[in-house]
Amino acid sequence: MTSAARRPAADAPDPGLPSAAAGPPSLASALVPPAARAGGADGDAGAQKASLATQAATGAERAAAVETADRDRPAISRIRPGRPLAIAAAALVVAMVVGVLVGPAGLPAATVGQALLARMPWHPALSVPAIDVAIVWQIRLPRVILGALVGAMLAGGGAAYQGVVRTPLADPYLLGVAAGAGLVATLNIVSGASSGLLPATAFAGAAIAVTVTYVLGTSAGRDIGSPGIGGTAASIVLAGVAIAALFTAVQEYLQQQSSQQLQQIYAWILGELSQASWSDVVLIVPYTAISAALLIAHRRLLDVLQVGEAEASSLGVNVARLRLTVVAAATLGTAAAVAVSGLIGFVGIIVPHTVRLTAGASYRIVLPVSMVGGAAFLVLADIAARTVQAPAEVPLTVITATIGAPFFLFVLRSRRTRSDLS
Repeated sequence: MTSAARRPAADAPDPGLPSAAAGPPSLASALVPPAARAGGADGDAGAQKASLATQAATGAERAAAVETADRDRPAISRIRPGRPLAIAAAALVVAMVVGVLVGPAGLPAATVGQALLARMPWHPALSVPAIDVAIVWQIRLPRVILGALVGAMLAGGGAAYQGVVRTPLADPYLLGVAAGAGLVATLNIVSGASSGLLPATAFAGAAIAVTVTYVLGTSAGRDIGSPGIGGTAASIVLAGVAIAALFTAVQEYLQQQSSQQLQQIYAWILGELSQASWSDVVLIVPYTAISAALLIAHRRLLDVLQVGEAEASSLGVNVARLRLTVVAAATLGTAAAVAVSGLIGFVGIIVPHTVRLTAGASYRIVLPVSMVGGAAFLVLADIAARTVQAPAEVPLTVITATIGAPFFLFVLRSRRTRSDLS
């Protein structure tokens, strides 16, 4: 045999070793059955057929392909959504029960139960003092329900932003939600406008800030023309940082010029649920329902987006439309939450990362479990806020930051986060 005849065999890569130039495996290669990847010409032909079939798949087929790829991941990532969701739901039920039972008034559990039954239709004849019924139904119950709604939106928004911008340290305030809401709420307070307009103005400020951030970020991403994965997402993050800095500077100037309203401004900025009422619950329920429905509906496409914008586009995903829809839905829910609770930080980081560490990184698990877990977390945080220094209250942001800051540092030092940021 001649040396020319031997050269192809010598240059052929070892079928048992990955090629150094191949780069990270694509989603299409991850979807190829093990038998087709075994090696040789048959394996190459099977990979090509699987790749072509994947690129021509419909939306339903793409979702099934993502589930197939997910089954090849480590066992912690293959936990069925039902189990962590059931655990989070049980935690929420416990948190809400404790939230209704615990308070500075010190009502016995039996009295709280009778007060709850007193407003139910066809309740048994009960002799419950009217003041106890008012405490349970007009103070504690709306506060617990509002805290659950706010926590669900902040945690769900954090998970959604992290999926869209592919930045593990993103939270609902990354795109300027807090800065926009804080600035417009400060304007409302210093101008002497009605306090009843505060939720509406805060909502408008948050929506305006995110809209400006998104428009500037996407236009900058197109102008740069970065072909790499996440070019537009990085531009959105940078635009959010700039908009937040600008709005915060204007807000601090207004605070300095209006020292007589400073206490009211800070009370709103530090976040609280002490003024929660049924009208607040009714106000944000439609927004939270729409936001949650849209985010849950796009959770599988967020999984596809994690392999990269180029590959997601090759699989038929409209990346620009997906990003716009998810950002709009997350902003809608977050702005509604901020409008009634003020600025509450770290919920969008603590809860989604806890879910990822315990239940896996697939967004079909992360999004729904984060919403339910976020609701439970904020209800428990509010219980601590109103009992640590009872009858006085600690601002909610103090509680969440005390828990969130160490957790943030832990996430920042984790191997997965360092690899995502590199």
